[in-house]
Amino acid sequence: MTRFAACALKRTGSLCATALTALLVSMPTSFAAMGDSPASPTSATASQTDVKPEIVGIVVPGASTFGGDIAMHTEVYKPAGNGPFPVLIFEHGRSGDPLVRAKLDAPILKGHVRFWLARGFAIVAPIRVGYGLTGGPDRENSGSSFKNGQCVRRPDFGKLAKVTAEANLAALKWVQAQPWADTNRVVLEGRSVGGFTTVSTAATNPPGVVGYINFSGGAGGSPELSPQHSCDPEQMETVYGDFGKTTKIPGLWLYAHNDQYWGPDAPKQWFDAFAASGSPAKFVHTEDVVGHDGHMLLTYGGKMWSEPVNEFLKQIGF
Repeated sequence: MTRFAACALKRTGSLCATALTALLVSMPTSFAAMGDSPASPTSATASQTDVKPEIVGIVVPGASTFGGDIAMHTEVYKPAGNGPFPVLIFEHGRSGDPLVRAKLDAPILKGHVRFWLARGFAIVAPIRVGYGLTGGPDRENSGSSFKNGQCVRRPDFGKLAKVTAEANLAALKWVQAQPWADTNRVVLEGRSVGGFTTVSTAATNPPGVVGYINFSGGAGGSPELSPQHSCDPEQMETVYGDFGKTTKIPGLWLYAHNDQYWGPDAPKQWFDAFAASGSPAKFVHTEDVVGHDGHMLLTYGGKMWSEPVNEFLKQIGF
């Protein structure tokens, strides 16, 4: 039986951050850049029929190498009708392989889209600057580097927080201008570096955002080069702690025990640092994602995360 645990859980767990590489080679690039698989059971909805997005460009000011604007290639999905609809803004993860990042063309799994459509949400899923169909400079390189399984260069997670929040806030600004959007009922969600993005954005307390969901969020991990030991987890703890000092928006943090990016202890330590200032958030450690790296909780652990997500949505008024 699946067992959920919150902050007081004793058993060890693990988290996520940068990218799958060996595993990614055998996957279609549209999924691989996020650590996803096309066969992923990401939601309780059973239908595998295609869901086609509307494609829009969302401008990130000053994001190019020489200070020009870049438009993020963005998928938009809406329920039937005219709205206004509550909106989910979804942020994808990051592959450690630059070739995989360059081929990213699908920022969110269709199964996950159906999960939110079934709950009456519109979904906005940008491909951030430096990835795939958006292109542009790699603004999200934190500087992590490994040699012989050890972190050998100090990353800059503060800079990463700044540029990821800028992209997410640009998406939110675009949503706020749409006539079909309920601009007072926006939820942020992301996985891996995208999960980190949701927390960095929530720390700015943007108007209209009523909750955020962080799947396996972090940065600086490499299960191939340093399994279960990310680069400078102490700095990540400090950064998350700083986020917690300002975040007033309710949040849900979800990690699987067998996530190979962060190891068994760091995710809970990060959350504890975040929650120390009283920010309203809940931490959930699921059981192992059997047969898969727990970093892929969103992809393969639908039965484990759907219950806490549904409970969280009720708590914030959905």
